[in-house]
Amino acid sequence: MKPIKVPGNYNYIAVFLTFACNLKCSYCINNFEQKLIKRRVVPGKDLVIGLNRIVSREDLPVTLQGGEPTLHPDFYYIVNNLKPELNIDLLTNLQFDADEFIANVDPGRIKRDSPYASIRVSYHPEQMKLDDLIKKTLKLKDAKFSVGIWGVLHPASEKVILEAMERCKKLGIDFRTKEFLGGHEGRLYGTYKYPGAFDGKSRKKVKCRTTEFLIDSEGSVFRCHADLYAGKNRIGSILDAGFEIENKFRDCADFGHCNPCDVKVKTNRFQEYGHTSVEIEIP
Repeated sequence: MKPIKVPGNYNYIAVFLTFACNLKCSYCINNFEQKLIKRRVVPGKDLVIGLNRIVSREDLPVTLQGGEPTLHPDFYYIVNNLKPELNIDLLTNLQFDADEFIANVDPGRIKRDSPYASIRVSYHPEQMKLDDLIKKTLKLKDAKFSVGIWGVLHPASEKVILEAMERCKKLGIDFRTKEFLGGHEGRLYGTYKYPGAFDGKSRKKVKCRTTEFLIDSEGSVFRCHADLYAGKNRIGSILDAGFEIENKFRDCADFGHCNPCDVKVKTNRFQEYGHTSVEIEIP
């Protein structure tokens, strides 16, 4: 199969190993405008063949995520068989066995020169105990893993998140926060580039171009998070021998039902603020 070259303007490679999760957070962004996602999971050997076609850059890792990526039955096989040229980042809730993880993963395999941790742990107060999370994080840190914690500033738990951040910083743990995206008690939260992009009031035809390589648990590739989570408008698969990325504007008839992740103003992979995942041409 031919190599898949990632365009120079791409900022993110996301591999959703599974949409299964061992938590049930009320504000899960994966369930925006759709019910719980259930999708086939590709065996690790097949997924590795597809992922190893990717030609990326040192500063653009393959980010394994979900759901909870460590729930993939072949998680350790995938991590240990991706080609060395592909750097790996991991988004996780850290509800796995830390000792098993340390025994199966070389710390140097998920570690690179970047302004943030390669293993980014999500802290969800309504579902997790901070003491347990800190204990596991420190265990990974002591084992030389690049690990930090991130908390979503949901209005219902913002105070708890900020208190957790102060506690973690005193323990030498890198703790950062993210904006809550979406509505809560009649108010819209988040900073967005395109007004009305996900208000759900109507659907408008636009042209859209992404800067993200989004791959689901079946190996399918999508143009945006909204399509990925809904499982629609598939543009190819990393398991298709002839697949290549077309860095172009695509017709879209769903403006108004975008996913907040695609239209929020955020930092890029260099932690520079002002980036947006997609560029939209609105008539």
